Formats: sequence, C-alpha cells, structure tokens
Amino acid sequence: MKWIVVTGSAGLIGAETCRFFAQQGFAIAGIDNDLRQTFFGPEASTRWSREQLQTSLPHYLHHEIDIRDEGAVGRVFAEYGTDIAAVVHSAAQPSHDWAATAPFVDFSVNAQGTLVLLEATRRHCPDAAFVFTSTNKVYGDTPNLLPLVELETRWEIDRGHPYYEHGIDEAMSIDQTKHSLFGVSKVAADVLVQEYGRYFGMKTVCFRGGCLTGPGHSGAKLHGFLAYLVKCAVTGTPYTILGYKGKQVRDNIHAFDLVNMFWHFIQAPRPGEVYNAGGGRHSNCSILEAISLIERLVGTRMTLLRSDENRIGDHIWYISDTRKFQAHYPGWQYRYDLEETIRQIIEGLRTRHSGAADVTPACGSA
Repeated sequence: MKWIVVTGSAGLIGAETCRFFAQQGFAIAGIDNDLRQTFFGPEASTRWSREQLQTSLPHYLHHEIDIRDEGAVGRVFAEYGTDIAAVVHSAAQPSHDWAATAPFVDFSVNAQGTLVLLEATRRHCPDAAFVFTSTNKVYGDTPNLLPLVELETRWEIDRGHPYYEHGIDEAMSIDQTKHSLFGVSKVAADVLVQEYGRYFGMKTVCFRGGCLTGPGHSGAKLHGFLAYLVKCAVTGTPYTILGYKGKQVRDNIHAFDLVNMFWHFIQAPRPGEVYNAGGGRHSNCSILEAISLIERLVGTRMTLLRSDENRIGDHIWYISDTRKFQAHYPGWQYRYDLEETIRQIIEGLRTRHSGAADVTPACGSA
C-alpha cells in the first residue's frame, strides 16, 4: 500500500488532506503534536480532529512527534521508505502576532521543521512529491503599495491596474518589504522547498495560500479569520476589528479546494514550482462584508469593537491570481464559494458545541 505523510494532520488542511487521500486509496501517516493548543490556548486544540481521523479512517496511523525532531521524523520516514508517494507539509506556527512573542520558536517550527522534512524525504523517499503549504505573507506588505481605492464596504484595487481582473500573481517580489517575523520564517521555508526542487530535482511545490478555511478550522483570536468570526457570532463573543476600518479584503479558499490542488499536482508534479492558491475573484470579502454575511446566516447581530491599530504586516487588499495553476492543471476548479464555506463553518461549529459527532465536509476526487 502506498502512503501519504501528512504533517499538521489534525489541523484544517492536514485533516482535509487525510480524508481526501484516504478516499483515493492511500494509507495515511499523520504527524501532529497539537502545538496549536500551545500557541493559541485550549480552545484552539485540534485533538478533537485527531480523534475523528483515528475513528473514521481505517488506514490512518498517528505519530505524535515534533517536526523539528530530526531523529523522530527520520524514524517515521524510514518505516515507510519508498512506499511514501507524497509528503504534504501543512504543520506551522501560523500567526503574525504570536511569532513576535517567540521568534526562535516560530522560526524553528516553520523553517527548521521544513528543512528536517525535506531532508527526510530526500534520504528515504526521493521520488515522492513534496507539497508545502506556504502563504501569501511571503510577499510582505508589498500588496499595500498597490493603487487602492476606498469603497463603502471594502478597499479595492484601481480598475485600470493589471491585477484588478484576476488578482496578484507569482511575479510579485518577496524582497525589500515588511513581512512580520511569521512571514520571514515562511519565506525561509518557501525558498528551501523551491531549492530542493531546483537543486536536487525533487518534486517540490509551494502553494502560497490566501485565507485557508473550512468547517475543520479550530479558529482562534490570533489565527483563523472566518472561523473565529463565526465562533464569535455563534457564541456571542465580542469581535474586535483591527485597523483599516474593517475594509481590508482577503480571498478565502475552502480546504477541500486547496487539497484538490495538491492532488492534481501529485499526479503530475513539476519540480520547484510555486503557485498562488486562494479564493481569487471567485471567493473574497472584506471583514465588514464577512460580518454582514455571517450575521445573516447565523441570524444574530454581532458585538463589534473597533481599533485603529492594524496588525503588523496585514494586507489591505489581497486577491490571489490562480491562473498559473489552472493553466498547468486545467482539470482543477473551485467547488465551494464563500457563502457555502461559511455555512459549513457554522454547521461544524454548532455541531461541536452541541457535543454531537463532528460534521466533516464531503470529500472526493474532482
């Protein structure tokens, strides 16, 4: 049986990857030690997700190890060896703000951990595809220098700009910009993944994600934009809008749609590639627009607080241009739009809060 190694396997993207590839007939070796709880507190723990995977997937084996532990990671890779068809690396410290409180931890998880996994792949399964969940934060705050126009509910790029129709492409520079420390550690990992593809000829790829979301997200104040907004709406928790009048725009991609990108790449890998991966013009919103939609779907008004202080490195307007990936893999397309994604997040959160078995999104090849 062929194996897929998934890091961060109980997280949003990791768990979606496990379910998706299990349906394709792969056995799954999950690596996750619930550092998300350490980063963001008990409410962000992914243990519920891990338990669900172990219960629902007969060929899922969990390894509670740290991706920075070279010896432990090496032993896992040695156990499966060349039976590993692909490595999907979705483990990370994902928060701008948390990174600034513990720079050494942030860099060691995001950069050193990625290096450990790349080396384990090169030594034990060099023909395996290596998929890295990168981030649009590698572009730093360069998007904020674009010609932006303030509208009633959002910031928007000037209609005459080349990015207006489709969004930001992969040609945007990652240099001479403020990234946040989180962005820097992800840049280091991103470039490492590219180099292992270009230097060693490995089948590596970086997916520079926009806002990754879905019903499996354990949203917390410091990470998980839509999921945390929904949690505040459902539980009556006040939500603080940070900076830019709440008009900052993010594109949002459902976890299934991103993992389906992984699937298409793994079937026909292109070494050292980089793809922007977000909701694009298909699925995007400002914070104000997201609040309005969530209030309508939840059926309640949210308690909102406002701060003029924006998060360091936050994008005022970011929409991903995914045409490069679509040109290379024309069989891929979006399945979920913004409203359906939010509906699923609401349903999943309400189900967990009721104590019932968690609802998982429909998975399958596309």
